[in-house]
Amino acid sequence: MTRSDDTGKLVLRLALGILILLHGISKLSTGVSGVGGMLASHGLPSALAYLVYIGEIVAPALVIIGLYTRPAALIIVINMLVALWLVHTADLFALGKSGGWALELQGMFLFGAVAVAFLGAGRLSVGGAAGKYN
Repeated sequence: MTRSDDTGKLVLRLALGILILLHGISKLSTGVSGVGGMLASHGLPSALAYLVYIGEIVAPALVIIGLYTRPAALIIVINMLVALWLVHTADLFALGKSGGWALELQGMFLFGAVAVAFLGAGRLSVGGAAGKYN
């Protein structure tokens, strides 16, 4: 593995982690009642909404620092799949005003997390390349 491979993994981890974390920080101030309402409308307990803090704060923080990176990225994948299911199913096959996929941002988060789950953290991480879960 080359230094540029590790640098690329770092850039991907930071971009994914920081951008998802910003959504989580927003939910710290606004709460998760909106997510709870969406879950309840699908027949699920609204208390499950608190799991969004794991998917949008804890997991991105772990991805950023590169510790338990693969499991954290998988949590983000699950978080994004649930978000797509709860909020965006009507737009799965829709195009936006500029001709791109209407869910480009959500798609980038989802597939970026899938990539991090497969690639791991690399050497430029707290866990290091040899870390069992990195």
